[in-house]
Amino acid sequence: MSKEQANMIENEPLFTELTMGELFDRQLERDPEREFLVYPDRDLRFTYRQFNDRARNIAKGLLEIGFGPGDHLGIWARNVPDWLTYFFASAMMGGVPVTINTYYKSHELEYVVGQSDMKALALVDGYKGGNYSYLDILYEIAPEIRDTSSFTRKVKTPKFPMLQSIIYMGPEKHRGMYNTNELTALGAHAPDDKLDAARKNIKNTDMVNMQYTSGTTGFPKGVMLTHRNLLNNGFYVGERMKYTAIDRVCIPVPLFHCFGISLGIMATITHGCTAVMLEQFDPLDALTAVEKERCTSIYGVPTMFISEMTHPLFDKFDLKSLRTGIMAGSPCPVEWMEKAQTLMNMRDICITYGMTETSPAFTMTSVADNIERKTSTLGQAMPFCEVKVVNPETGAAAGVDVPGELCCRGYNVMKGYYKMPEETAKAIDRDGWMHSGDLGTVDAFGYYRITGRLKDMIIRGGENIYPRELEEFFYKMPGVRDVQVVGVPDEVYGEAVVAFVILHPGADVTPDDIKDYAGAKISPLKVPRHVFIVDGFPLTASGKIMKFKLREQALELIEKNAAGTS
Repeated sequence: MSKEQANMIENEPLFTELTMGELFDRQLERDPEREFLVYPDRDLRFTYRQFNDRARNIAKGLLEIGFGPGDHLGIWARNVPDWLTYFFASAMMGGVPVTINTYYKSHELEYVVGQSDMKALALVDGYKGGNYSYLDILYEIAPEIRDTSSFTRKVKTPKFPMLQSIIYMGPEKHRGMYNTNELTALGAHAPDDKLDAARKNIKNTDMVNMQYTSGTTGFPKGVMLTHRNLLNNGFYVGERMKYTAIDRVCIPVPLFHCFGISLGIMATITHGCTAVMLEQFDPLDALTAVEKERCTSIYGVPTMFISEMTHPLFDKFDLKSLRTGIMAGSPCPVEWMEKAQTLMNMRDICITYGMTETSPAFTMTSVADNIERKTSTLGQAMPFCEVKVVNPETGAAAGVDVPGELCCRGYNVMKGYYKMPEETAKAIDRDGWMHSGDLGTVDAFGYYRITGRLKDMIIRGGENIYPRELEEFFYKMPGVRDVQVVGVPDEVYGEAVVAFVILHPGADVTPDDIKDYAGAKISPLKVPRHVFIVDGFPLTASGKIMKFKLREQALELIEKNAAGTS
């Protein structure tokens, strides 16, 4: 970090010390009739004023059913129009939205509902194209919910003693559940007193979002993020892309993820922009949205951009309105980064690097960077963020172009992991530095690069997958004695999941059985593409498993299978 950056951090104020509700009030004062939220596939449009009114009614409705400041609200849905309504409704009355991965199944949902101390859960029917129902999964982990009284609507399930209310995010009625229409009506007829009183007590350092990230211990961890974390990080991300109120940002990435809610929505609201939403990603829908709404920016992981640019109808679309956007979530191939700049007119496209625990961005390229820096670096440290490279064994600062662990300190670092003080202490050292677990370098001009990983993580299609979490899961499968999970390169998704399994003597379990077991209980992204039944693992002299050897074996076996040999 340069002296100029250090002086700025020490002497200059952050963009805002407001809460999300207060920031929305400022936007309403400036330009209430500007479009905030657009769904082009159904021509649904909300101005900032209309959206604020809707969120206030939901907030008052939540207060009327006993949901209060500090309570945790799970949101389990695709990018449906009311995803953001519930998020901001909870935020503006002091609640904490717990954003739930749309790919979760029973094993993962059960853990998150319990670990997060969720008081209410808002959900939709399921994931279109995912072949499973959220309602069925919920009833599987808590069958008592089916018997909830339609009169009191108070959930009583021994497994989740904190859970009191289920909200269906739509007009349909389900036994014992509230729906969006009912909450909106409750709020519209309720006085403003409760909401106004709740808002007065909210501080910008209060938790406003809990996002779950896979854990190296085998259990996901709830990352506690504040108003201050998210609003400021979103603002500085938007600044790197030169956002103004005239920008229209296409967001096809999921809102439950930091890419959607933080880099997308927070950058949008802090600049008074318009968010053009896709309920779920489809390359044709994304291209249509850009042309129809004259979007100036679009987000995505590399696989999204590749699927857009290789779509058979790509040349039919007018993308001249595009100027910028973010390609992130996994390593960005130089070839496709360059094509995005030319074929999609995204001359100012940026790369962002960070982690959920840092809100998420702590380095980023800017519109002013040349093509070489945009395609081969992670950019420079974000404003008001200190970034350093340290020797992972000694903790000493590494020199220019010397590999070490990337660490970050600043306003953007999370409050911690929910109810996991020991895990928090492992991640954030005594001096406040968040340790990323990624290995990288910094050059003489302050540009960072990734060179490897300290943590044993797989990145598939922009999603972080920790082998330990999957290994703990497979240990519960009958017939499985031991398992090791590794990642191997994949042209489409960046990495593929591979499982090496040792069976109990006499167990009649096949690789397909293992895939089917996983497919029924965990996210499709985590289901191993390749499963190999083995007799043992390669070990060091001290008995430690050599995962790098397993990766080598996986590549050899995959190649042999592809060639039709055994």
